[in-house]
Amino acid sequence: MREPATQVVDSNASSPPQALLERLKDYGQEDAFALWDELSPEERVLLVKEIESLDLPRIDRIIRCSLRSQGLQAAAIEPVPESCVSTVEERTLEERERWWKMGLKAISEGKLAVLLLSGGQGTRLGSSDPKGCSNIGLPSGKSLFQLQAERILCVQRLAAQSVNEGSAGFVPIHWYIMTSPFTDDATHKFFESHKYFGLESDQVTFFQQGTIPCVSKDGRFIMETPHRVAKAPDGNGGVYTALKSSRLLEDMSVRGVRYLDCYGVDNALVRVADPTFLGYFIDKGASAAAKVVRKAYPQEKVGVFVRRGKGGPLSVVEYSELDPSLASAINQETGRLRFCWSNVCLHMFTLDFLNQVANGLEKDSIYHLAEKKIPSIHGHTMGYKLEQFIFDAFPYAPSTALFEVLREEEFAPVKNANGSNFDTPDSARLLVLRLHTRWVVAAGGFLTHSVPLYATGVEVSPLCSYAGENLEAICRGRTFHAPCEISF
Repeated sequence: MREPATQVVDSNASSPPQALLERLKDYGQEDAFALWDELSPEERVLLVKEIESLDLPRIDRIIRCSLRSQGLQAAAIEPVPESCVSTVEERTLEERERWWKMGLKAISEGKLAVLLLSGGQGTRLGSSDPKGCSNIGLPSGKSLFQLQAERILCVQRLAAQSVNEGSAGFVPIHWYIMTSPFTDDATHKFFESHKYFGLESDQVTFFQQGTIPCVSKDGRFIMETPHRVAKAPDGNGGVYTALKSSRLLEDMSVRGVRYLDCYGVDNALVRVADPTFLGYFIDKGASAAAKVVRKAYPQEKVGVFVRRGKGGPLSVVEYSELDPSLASAINQETGRLRFCWSNVCLHMFTLDFLNQVANGLEKDSIYHLAEKKIPSIHGHTMGYKLEQFIFDAFPYAPSTALFEVLREEEFAPVKNANGSNFDTPDSARLLVLRLHTRWVVAAGGFLTHSVPLYATGVEVSPLCSYAGENLEAICRGRTFHAPCEISF
């Protein structure tokens, strides 16, 4: 954000500062001062500071470009070519092992950093806390933040051992965590109170996504109160602008980072800093990559990857934007859905590409318009929140590689409160317990349980195993009573 020179405000003046009013008029936003006469001296000062803090030329460009792009005919979509996707069934054991080793080598050399999108509150979970603080009811009682931190610790250990057999040396993976104005303070305090879950405090960097004014259908600012503009976070795609404006892309370069593993906080099974995915990404030489799962059924509410225009780039189409006839179209050769590759917010980018995206998105200034009820001086007013999404990067990529994963192994979303039909803490907990139970049985362990096994299971601490490896010494011949946590 630009920081203009602060004006001395005469809070008793009968009219707003003339220069500031003229600037607002230049952009058609002079109504922000419409209720000046009704404001107290203190509120007048607050309003002037609020307007001065806005980068009006940038915001005006975003509003105009976004409104103008609305309703424009987009290029026709085509299914993703099979050559762009590494499918589970075609992946060989040799490839998996080679990618795993390539990934661990790059991690041991400090080339991977992790980027967490954690701007959301757990509102739909019935909490105002950051989503990452959520305890989904596992036997350990661990939060999503702790599960992810411990997976980073595990990969660090595996990477150290891969280059120095028998060593449990420390290979730091830097963790960049994007918060929002609504979650920043609580996230800091949660990490501090839990001593960063065993990570070093200096390997974690917090930064905030931006906010942007909410606007009416004709592009004017909506006033939340007579002295405050209604604003909302700029979407998880705000990460690109935030990384650039906070100079963290430069910070990554100085640290020697070349690759970014980027994911959303609300996935209890996310394989943070996955060496196999990183090795695949490096092997393909792509600018961007995404893990994908097969769409479960035509009406599933997930965005899907498509090719935009003949020979065009890969991009994501939201479920609400996909024509029902296309959503249910079948590939006659395979018998599967033509548009089947679901976006689950598990991405990999090169640092060079992130720099290009930050510049490209800023230059184009096109945001998605989400029509919402906005709190305003007139009650709740229908207007637009302007957002960018993390997947807005893909159309800028010279090459994008997709990597299929099994949802029962890597996708346990936590979006809705218990009692909802899907994506609840309970459903995520069961997905974790069932996967870990399969790991334990495969490692020669046995389970006893006093409730049906489909409703319980065991939890394997990420400090013991990242993806089911190295469990034989702990599990073989032993019996565990579910539910329980298996740890060192």
